[in-house]
Amino acid sequence: MADPRSRVPRTDTLLAHPRIAEAERVLGRAVVKSVISAAQQRARAGEIDPADVAQEAIAALPATASSLRPVLNATGVVVHTNLGRAPLSPAALEAVVAAGGTTDLEFDLATGRRSRRGRGALDALAAAVPGAEAVHVVNNNAAALLLAALVLAPGREIVLSRGELVEIGDGFRIPELLTSAGARLREVGTTNRTALRDYAEAIGPDTGFVLKVHPSNFLITGFTSAVGVRELAGLGVPLVVDIGSGLLAPHPRLPDEPDAASVLADGADLVTASGDKLLGGPQAGLLLGRAELVERLRRHPAARALRVDKLTLAALEATLIGPPSPVARALAADRSELRARAERLAARIPGAVAVDCAAAVGGGGAPGVELASAAVSLPESCAVPLRTGRPAVVGRLERGRCLLDLRTVDPADDELLLAAVRRCSS
Repeated sequence: MADPRSRVPRTDTLLAHPRIAEAERVLGRAVVKSVISAAQQRARAGEIDPADVAQEAIAALPATASSLRPVLNATGVVVHTNLGRAPLSPAALEAVVAAGGTTDLEFDLATGRRSRRGRGALDALAAAVPGAEAVHVVNNNAAALLLAALVLAPGREIVLSRGELVEIGDGFRIPELLTSAGARLREVGTTNRTALRDYAEAIGPDTGFVLKVHPSNFLITGFTSAVGVRELAGLGVPLVVDIGSGLLAPHPRLPDEPDAASVLADGADLVTASGDKLLGGPQAGLLLGRAELVERLRRHPAARALRVDKLTLAALEATLIGPPSPVARALAADRSELRARAERLAARIPGAVAVDCAAAVGGGGAPGVELASAAVSLPESCAVPLRTGRPAVVGRLERGRCLLDLRTVDPADDELLLAAVRRCSS
């Protein structure tokens, strides 16, 4: 009897298959050949029939040439750092695609001369926060703080409260970031209580600026006190405020979260923030404040190393002027509507039930704030198949159940979520 391995289709035959040939155009030959090789190996090992190699390879082809996989975020964490933080809006995604080609990034089509880089995004940011005399964008909020230290406090002191010596994740700490720029830290107050006189007594000829950092990823409760921006603004030295999460204006569901407009109105000279958190845009560091300070930061040599590319500028502009971002929609979602969605989905899934639950803001924003939500509750055993399926669905485990929290799932993806759950169940 003939060896069944002899019936495994040849690589060149498989590459000629219409669907595989189309995939090669999008993914490149190396990616496609690796998928074909894996399918052929499965057939040689007897795991699949040689006649099924082509379909096996087609099913295994990735959606894009990138190794990143699309994920349905059903965790209930609106800005999930491990899942890429803020998902971009359709408008921002379209802007990124358009910017991927040749663009007028630093060129004035009317005059034929060089123009200001990213002028559209900068104008949109300035319009969103009219209280800022000037704005600038770098590649993340840590870069914004680093640039402030390089410009305003080289070899000088930065005065900040001990209660605001924040670690921002993955072992990176604000104090170490600042001292890497050649600044010295002058810690004032205690972990739980800092008074205005603590700052005032620390200020001297070596003071570069006072820094106030919003502790956006933790809470200190109990016997505590902190000094507000308005009080710190009267100390006679530059005041830099890191609001962290990128909220540009007050939000009704996040009353305790600082926003750029309010902080500037209270007297901050410079505000730094993230673009990929509550703003709902791409990773970026936002600098807003006094024109003289922003211009000094913009002209520093390090600003070139920290600048953003055309894709970020395009996504940021579209986020600022376009329709509400997925983050904004998730924050605004009505609990009763979420419950109705959960009930409709659960009714179509054997063994599923709709439950009330609490979602979180995440991404180092609004710690301790719970958002009333609703979820589809499944057996815990569904978690792994959902996570490893296509599309990948990431929920959360709670009291022995796998919850798919709908606050972080776009309603347009409900049918996609339903199909993924059904595949898992079958």
